[in-house]
Amino acid sequence: MSKKNKKKNVAEKSASKKEAILKTETKSQSPLRTLLVVAVVVIGGLGFYLFQSGFDSKPQARTPAIQPEVTATEVSFPVQAFADGQAQYFQYPIGNGTTVRFFVLRSSDGVIRAAYDACDVCWREGKGYQQDGDFMVCRNCSQRFASVKVNEIKGGCNPAPLNRTIVGDKLVIKIADIVQGSQYFDFTKRS
Repeated sequence: MSKKNKKKNVAEKSASKKEAILKTETKSQSPLRTLLVVAVVVIGGLGFYLFQSGFDSKPQARTPAIQPEVTATEVSFPVQAFADGQAQYFQYPIGNGTTVRFFVLRSSDGVIRAAYDACDVCWREGKGYQQDGDFMVCRNCSQRFASVKVNEIKGGCNPAPLNRTIVGDKLVIKIADIVQGSQYFDFTKRS
């Protein structure tokens, strides 16, 4: 063998050895890389889902800080319980698997207002409203409604008004009025 051929043979063996080593390293890193890619995709997908749906897009089962007094015909609350201007959320099960959700708040003009936690437009999504300062915000379409307009304006995405009266130091809502809002919470009628 000539000197040239020996050098070529040594170089080929060296290249072959290097390639074998590199392929081995690549093979041992492949499961790690695959795991890393899968983790990134899962975390990215979860982040996208939470961003799209929002952490708080659906109403949670809220335990009201105020416990109403319930009789056969009405639900009543102490007026003073709404002094802080924070919306308080309530649920009233009417049977047949339907629970009517509503909220009560003292608006910035001092009036205690009540509305179903739904509207004529977005009720099918079952998301309701959340309070943002002096506004109630639809959790589905993000429209904002001034607290002073709750229970005043009907239709569209406005919170659907719920009749209420003040009797002495009590806010009174008739159960018949609560039940009238059941169409907003019968999700079998979604279409």
